[in-house]
Amino acid sequence: MIVAFIGAGPGDPELITIKGLNSIKKADIVIYAGSLVNPEILQYASSDIPVYNSAGMDYKEVCRIYAENREKEGIIARIHTGDPSVYGAIQEQIDFCRKENIPWEVIPGVSSFQAAAAALGQELTLPGVSQTVVLSRISGRTAVPEKESLEKLAGTRSSLILFLSISQIEKICTVLSPIYGKNTVCAVVYRASWPDEQIIMGTLEDMAVRVEEAGITKQALIMIGEVFRAQKEPFFYEFSKLYDPEFSHGWRKVSRKS
Repeated sequence: MIVAFIGAGPGDPELITIKGLNSIKKADIVIYAGSLVNPEILQYASSDIPVYNSAGMDYKEVCRIYAENREKEGIIARIHTGDPSVYGAIQEQIDFCRKENIPWEVIPGVSSFQAAAAALGQELTLPGVSQTVVLSRISGRTAVPEKESLEKLAGTRSSLILFLSISQIEKICTVLSPIYGKNTVCAVVYRASWPDEQIIMGTLEDMAVRVEEAGITKQALIMIGEVFRAQKEPFFYEFSKLYDPEFSHGWRKVSRKS
């Protein structure tokens, strides 16, 4: 069997790729991350195949399924939330497949940070403001390398997206306020693309209080950066050169009168 690592998207079952959807429909075995993946995704799978919820499984138990079915024909749909390349814990699974000569493929998905930006109606890379997006987290039960400390990542004042960190929102705001400025607009998006999605807008000065009042303690992204001024101040940024009538490129030439 081939193991297909599939990004199911952030929550909305329609935010899965056609390729991912087709792989689930054809699957002979499904293993899904039940703690995060919307169970509605399972409706696409055949009703008569084995389905495993990996939320209660460990690494060896998951890999055992790969190994025990390696000589069979078909697809093992290993369904992860969002895009599996971001905090998906797939590398150790891919390396196991490589070591055991088990065929595999990765089918990318829509990440929660992309769904959150869509919910906000927010471009993360605005000309003259920020052309860099940093995806990270702060240390918790999983440590972050010192070279990637929040202070160091914030030094460029890029668009900063923090996963798995909402429980430490007060610390984050305290650390970032002197670097970005306490009045920097930021957003917290809870369960982006789910029916109970919630958006909290604020600044680094008041966001911790707003999050506490909302009772949000998990499954939320923290989004900080000058680009988010657009939420309150339209057109403060430079316009893209792509559609500038005075800017020539490979698909459009500017005719200049002498």
